[in-house]
Amino acid sequence: MSHRKLTPTEIQFLQDALSSDYRVAGIRLREGEYQYELSKAIANFQLELYLPNVKDLVKKLHGEGKADDVQLVRKTQTILKKMEKSGVTKILPKTKPWELQRYALLSLKFIDADKNQVSLATDEQIQQAKEKIKWIINQQNMSKFPVSIMKLRVYVLAFIITLSYVTIVWNLLQTIINPFIFVIAFSLAILCSIVLGRTLSEIKS
Repeated sequence: MSHRKLTPTEIQFLQDALSSDYRVAGIRLREGEYQYELSKAIANFQLELYLPNVKDLVKKLHGEGKADDVQLVRKTQTILKKMEKSGVTKILPKTKPWELQRYALLSLKFIDADKNQVSLATDEQIQQAKEKIKWIINQQNMSKFPVSIMKLRVYVLAFIITLSYVTIVWNLLQTIINPFIFVIAFSLAILCSIVLGRTLSEIKS
């Protein structure tokens, strides 16, 4: 299982589930039954800020060797679809066509079909997961900041380069060429072109 960067939509799903109060579910969530075990497994993944696909869930519940058991995977998918219709899970859209669909709980707390209150995580676990999400959002916002500065630097450098070449052309069109202006403008254009090239390569990397 590899943890990839969460999209804004996925972060929103996680936040909504962690902040949700008890939701009414259209199925039983009795401990020991398969839909409860699936819900609990998804909850454990979500507490780690990971949205699992069906194979992740099969591995967690049945072990690594069962992930390629086609019948078991299909049975699990059928139950997950039933759980979505019952207001327990959400099947997330694929980010890439070849990926398996991934699943999120709409809440970590439910009132099931038997009117039982079912909590799939403790308040402490939920609070810890909320803190992790805040940290991820802060990190993502911080990572955007240097890119904005880089882009501003690109615009400034491009403007200076353009201005330098305009100055060079203007100087060459004069009756008397001022070598001092020519050397300064040309040197500035070359220097800024080098810095611009490095900045663009940093942005791409």
